Amino acid sequence: MFLRRFRKPKSTADTTDRTAELIARYRTTGDVALLGELYEPYMELVYAVCYKYLRDEEEAKDAVMQLFEQLVVDLRRHEVQQFLPWLHSVSRNYCLMLLRKRQNRPQMALLDSILADDEYTLPASTDDPDREEDLTRMEACLQLLPPEQRTCLTLFYLEKKSYVEVSDQTGYELKQVKSYLQNGRRKLKLCLSDPQYAAGTVRNTTSRQ
Repeated sequence: MFLRRFRKPKSTADTTDRTAELIARYRTTGDVALLGELYEPYMELVYAVCYKYLRDEEEAKDAVMQLFEQLVVDLRRHEVQQFLPWLHSVSRNYCLMLLRKRQNRPQMALLDSILADDEYTLPASTDDPDREEDLTRMEACLQLLPPEQRTCLTLFYLEKKSYVEVSDQTGYELKQVKSYLQNGRRKLKLCLSDPQYAAGTVRNTTSRQ
């Protein structure tokens, strides 16, 4: 397992002294090997923090490696008196940054609009792996919609246009824009809820060509 490669740091004065020594030497020399010696005993704890927030083993592993790269710079910029609390804070903030980026993906706004209905259960948290799977399926389903609906959904949700801006850009009347959005969301919901719907739509589209 991933965690078995890492050693837990010992809670002793010797460990604290050794950590302080390694930090001082790294800040003076910039020797990445010293940073590796400093970081390795804490990697299991960093992984645990990252997994707590990201809830994905591969993402947590990647975060452990990315945080090491971040420490290459951060430890030479900041005076660190207590390494473990500081490292915990840096790890937490890094994961929260990743989650914010994920939540700010414009596709998520469209997905939330579709899933916010009793007919479809919204995942409990924004970092649920199923949410990424839903997003991938939604993006595929979006391509199956009639062009008017796909255009309005893309402009309104992904490009953050207002109803009026969508109307101005497309030439559709305001009532048409709202109708295309409503019907497009409904069809996307059907596609997400029933894989056979997407398959049938593909067959029907192909047969008309």
